Amino acid sequence: MGLDKSVALVTDGRFSGTSGGPCIGHLSPEAMVGGPVAVLRDRDIIDLDIPARRLNVDLGDREIEKRKISWSPPQPKITHGWLGHFAKHVTSAEKGAYLE
Repeated sequence: MGLDKSVALVTDGRFSGTSGGPCIGHLSPEAMVGGPVAVLRDRDIIDLDIPARRLNVDLGDREIEKRKISWSPPQPKITHGWLGHFAKHVTSAEKGAYLE
């Protein structure tokens, strides 16, 4: 769509297909468990240092903690069947994404 020069894909999940521009996947701690990515909002400034493999958010510790207080985990979209079981029992990508 012509956004590869101005947009980066940042996700705590998987993505497939081809992408243009910078892509960062499998962030841990993940947003689903309340990591810093969970409290990001539209228009927050994110600094990507690709050579150093760092992602920094332009928010102070106080603001991050304030946002975490009002944060709650999103409800799973699928709660039954194999995907429901997976969502309930899978560990973080940081731990290897195995089933407990």
